Amino acid sequence: MQHHHSLSQPPATRALFNWMSVIVLVYLILVAVGAISHGFKDFSGGAEGAAQIFAFANNPFVALLLGILATALVQSSSTVTSVIVGLVAGGLPISMAIPMVMGANLGTTITNTIVSMGHVRDRAEFRRAFAAATVHDFFNLLAVFIFLPLELMFGLLQHSAEWLANLLVGSANMSMKGMDFMKPLTAPAQQLIDSAVAFLPGKGAAIATIIIGILLILACVTYLGKVLQQVLVGRAKEVLHKALGRGPLTGITSGALVTIMVQSSSTTTSLMIPLAGGGVFSTRQLYPFTLGANIGTTITALLAATAISGAGAQLALTIALVHVLFNLFAVVIIYGIPFLRDLPVRAAEGLARVGSENKLLALGYVTGLFFALPALMMVAAK
Repeated sequence: MQHHHSLSQPPATRALFNWMSVIVLVYLILVAVGAISHGFKDFSGGAEGAAQIFAFANNPFVALLLGILATALVQSSSTVTSVIVGLVAGGLPISMAIPMVMGANLGTTITNTIVSMGHVRDRAEFRRAFAAATVHDFFNLLAVFIFLPLELMFGLLQHSAEWLANLLVGSANMSMKGMDFMKPLTAPAQQLIDSAVAFLPGKGAAIATIIIGILLILACVTYLGKVLQQVLVGRAKEVLHKALGRGPLTGITSGALVTIMVQSSSTTTSLMIPLAGGGVFSTRQLYPFTLGANIGTTITALLAATAISGAGAQLALTIALVHVLFNLFAVVIIYGIPFLRDLPVRAAEGLARVGSENKLLALGYVTGLFFALPALMMVAAK
């Protein structure tokens, strides 16, 4: 009965209701992304767990895969980057740390791929969402293919970062630790989830938190896609298209700015996925925005590194700068060279076409790239 009622509501009320729904759903997605990352952190032992994972690093390729694994498990590239900074301060050679940073960069793209799974019920929607999510993976993979060999041969990133760190060391503390205004907003909901699963023994609570997060994402994304299709018409759609679609530079800039504000590239890119699923944006249009998010998250880490003082300060800055430069160079080179620019989009669309026909393949891709492959390599390295 209710369905007919909602159709007869005056358009203004309905629009208001829809916008309210969008706000609530976006909030819930933020909570869900938080819950997943929180659950993974508890499950893997957070920073300590990441440090233990890195103990296996004995050559650059293993270091790269461990970076992916640690970030996929801890669900926060900034945590993993901080761990790497700590390890470097404790004597890990920078040449080993750089592939770890590259891996952390790749591992962080898992969140939006999980979000795209929320569209799994509708094949066309899933194809669009999955392509928009995996374009991030493919861009980062391509960046690693280009820059890891360059790094191993010439130490390109290390030298540029060390030179810059020399200039910057001892400059003002610019950390944005106190700027994280998303945390206080999602904290109450987070505590609710925590107290709901607190009775579970051992790692049970952590696993339950992850499951709640994933279910919450699946529920919200499906619904958000539908509401967005109703809301994003006319004026609203124009504004969004202007912000993202004016040209690559606008997209890259807004991606970076939003990410610096919410302090998490996975949040930024995850919120874009329902837009892609709903057909509001194409993968190609979201691509520059994703790249901006990639740069933005490294800037947060760089600002955090300025807060470190004492002996490790310059090392911390160097690693943070490696991260920034890796992403900046990658965007300039891959986006700047037309035939490279199209590769990630083509690969993502190809994978999405296959994945939407065979959902298990899509799932296999996620577990394979982010968990199974690095874990296998880790065992092999032992």
